[in-house]
Amino acid sequence: MTFCRRGIGVAWVVMVGLSHITFQALGQGPVKISLDDAIRLALEHNHNLLAARTTILQSQDQEVTANLRPNPTLFGDWEYVPLLSPSYWNSTYLHDSTEADVGLSYLIERGKKRQRRLQAARDQTAQTKLLVTDNERTLTFQVATLFVNVQLAESALELAQKDLESYQKTVDLNELRYKKGAISEDDNLKIELQLLQFQNDVIEAELAKTQGLSDLRNQLGYEAVPAAYDVAGDFAYHKVQGNLEDLQAKALAQRPDLQAAAQGVTAANSQYLLAKADGKQDVTVQGNYTHNGGINATSLYASIPLPIFNHNQGEIARTRHAITQSEELQKATNNQVMTDVRDAYENLQTNDKLLQLYLSGYLDRAKRDRDISEYAYQRGAVNLMDLLDAERSYRAIQLAYRQQLASWLMAVEQLREAVGTRNLP
Repeated sequence: MTFCRRGIGVAWVVMVGLSHITFQALGQGPVKISLDDAIRLALEHNHNLLAARTTILQSQDQEVTANLRPNPTLFGDWEYVPLLSPSYWNSTYLHDSTEADVGLSYLIERGKKRQRRLQAARDQTAQTKLLVTDNERTLTFQVATLFVNVQLAESALELAQKDLESYQKTVDLNELRYKKGAISEDDNLKIELQLLQFQNDVIEAELAKTQGLSDLRNQLGYEAVPAAYDVAGDFAYHKVQGNLEDLQAKALAQRPDLQAAAQGVTAANSQYLLAKADGKQDVTVQGNYTHNGGINATSLYASIPLPIFNHNQGEIARTRHAITQSEELQKATNNQVMTDVRDAYENLQTNDKLLQLYLSGYLDRAKRDRDISEYAYQRGAVNLMDLLDAERSYRAIQLAYRQQLASWLMAVEQLREAVGTRNLP
């Protein structure tokens, strides 16, 4: 026992040490995880998913119960015992004048009830496994969405920091110009006041990133990553190929919720066959050994209920309707899969078109407009309001582009969820 405890203690220390080494080996600073890492960690550590997986084990335990045979019944009695007449307590009286019985009875199930129960339980387990797989599909989409949110927050923070740094140079330059009398005090104050907006942008972007990482960590499993962690990966556009018909066909073949609906029909048929089996009357057989008045005897009995009133007709009818219900749910799920893929595909196409507008030259135009306005203002060709308008337009278009890129990435993840696979063309 002492050796076992020491072994467990050493193993725990080694595991903690390896975990520490793993985080340290990733380099100085916060641990960085990719999207694939995030999905893997969530599938391994998300507590809601882990709870859902226990339903598979519970269903498998029900298979064990379903396959059990009835227990035999042992009984016995001793009659005419003279408890209140001590004078009769002798071997002759007890042997010749009392009666003792020992018997064993057993219920014989008819109609293949045990086999039907086991098959129904197995079909239920198969459906449960598919439903848990569908939970994994949904969790993967949630993690990917939160991951993109963090990427957007990081990109917005980077933009805000660059804008603040750039505008700070403008403020410093105009401070010198004001001291030399090149601009008025009013213009210099307006430029300094505009700095507040850039500072606010940085603070809000930092908050968005912090909250995004916190939300993502909650989905990964709080203990799956350290508090000081970050995300790593391309926040960029990559063309997605594939036509609607091929994607819908792939979804019909791979979506676990549709497979679960089909398995639901199989499970409903198993319940119907079990209900019919339960309508068969079971036979109880019994064997007795009797000692009565010095005579030893055996007797055999058999009994079976007469199915005059109850032959499980209600449950048979109910399970027959349950088959129809499952078939309709399968059709509804099939339609939902087709609709999900179409909606996700159209959403991706629309977001692709919107993103192309920014990539077609609007980003460059906004940057050139700001640079020209800044150059012209420094030489007195435009007024202060024109410069500030150019700064605001540049900031707004840059931020809108990043938001549109995030919308496009989320549209890709939505299509992956709708198809039921991360492997898109």
